[in-house]
Amino acid sequence: MDTTAGTLADAATDLIDTLPTSFRWGVATSAYQIEGATTEDGRTASIWDTYCRVPGAVHNGENGDVACDHYHRMPEDVALIRDLGVDTYRFSVAWPRIQPGGRGPVNPAGIAVYDRLVDELLGRGIDPWVTLYHWDLPQELEDAGGWPLRDTAYRFADYATLVFAHLGDRVRTWTTLNEPWCSAMLGYFHGRQAPGRQDFGAAVHATHHLLLGHGLAAGRLRAAATTPIDLGITLNMGYGEPASDSPEDHEAARRADGMGTRIYLDPLVHGRYPADVVADLAGEGIELPVQEGDLAVIAAPIDVLGVNYYSAHRFAGTDEQGRTEDEHGRPVTRMVPRGAPVTAMGWEIVPQGMKQMLLRLTRDYPGVPLMITENGAAFEDKPDADGYVADDDRTEYLAEHLRAVASAISEGADVRGYFAWSLLDNFEWAYGYDKRFGIVRVDYETLERTPKQSALWYRDTIRRVRGL
Repeated sequence: MDTTAGTLADAATDLIDTLPTSFRWGVATSAYQIEGATTEDGRTASIWDTYCRVPGAVHNGENGDVACDHYHRMPEDVALIRDLGVDTYRFSVAWPRIQPGGRGPVNPAGIAVYDRLVDELLGRGIDPWVTLYHWDLPQELEDAGGWPLRDTAYRFADYATLVFAHLGDRVRTWTTLNEPWCSAMLGYFHGRQAPGRQDFGAAVHATHHLLLGHGLAAGRLRAAATTPIDLGITLNMGYGEPASDSPEDHEAARRADGMGTRIYLDPLVHGRYPADVVADLAGEGIELPVQEGDLAVIAAPIDVLGVNYYSAHRFAGTDEQGRTEDEHGRPVTRMVPRGAPVTAMGWEIVPQGMKQMLLRLTRDYPGVPLMITENGAAFEDKPDADGYVADDDRTEYLAEHLRAVASAISEGADVRGYFAWSLLDNFEWAYGYDKRFGIVRVDYETLERTPKQSALWYRDTIRRVRGL
């Protein structure tokens, strides 16, 4: 097996080498995707445990019951992280493991898992970066109404306070939510993720209550902190543009940007929802459930904005037959391929879109430091007899996107670091185990871990940029 990544992607090193020595390097995972042990030590069901049992919901009917068995292999995985030379590990905490059922006191056995993980990381010189919510809502809270219900925001703040009370003495950086757009829109409108509902009004209400939950939790953590902490939220964002100069396409791009980016960032940074988005929703008879004081809570200052980037999109305001409304009477907002190469997910590879997105965020939402909290790609990996994957495609993907980050920084974007998604091949939500994003291969039969070429390239790049 190769021990170095060779010279692949060297064309990108000129800009990558300009990244500052203070730049953070990390890898990222999420609890349900890697932990397994879904019924151990008092953990109760999450909406993903339930959704995985819905016939046809997940590829091959697969689930996270075992996943990568990180729950039992944590020290081995932390050793892998150490060997990559990263300084930060972003992971999420499983809500139903900490607070079974979503209410009540902390579960001692559940919090002990993360207590040990934090100590293991710190003992190996790696900073823990905690994400409090990566989609695993306790099923009991969904049964009570889920994120469309205002009370869930308060339940989330209670849970966040429990985690902080046990880990806040050693963890500096806290992310409240990961990708609330996915939780709200994929979970409650499109039905393609847990809990699998299809109600646009419920999804809009979920959007507001997710943001409210963020603000409530951030306020409680800030008040409880006895040492400096960094608080943030992670959003998934691409770069969108009209497919043509037609008024319909410009309108489609505006709508996509409004519901995908501005409906989150405007209240978080500016303390208001976008007027055009509010008007669009009103046209469909939907009102954001804002109560007095909510926007002030949501707009509490954040120290870092996590950015998850995978692709860029072009939008058309007409369907393939030229119609401007869909069967429900809604304006058409259609993604139009640009003809770029695609990953195994079918997502176009557009590194330049990452640069444009970062510069846009810097321009429209100034003063908020940015962190690339997820960036990576699934490809059709072909392991050799030893399990090693010479993933030229993934290595090149990482290199070109890091180059885009460096270029954005050179033009004024305040980007503080980059986390590769993902450390391990894992349970990829509705795709089950069919799509592999890891820079470390997992043999799902033996659970053996094998660093891929991309992992070795990432390791070598970190060393070179740091002058090691």
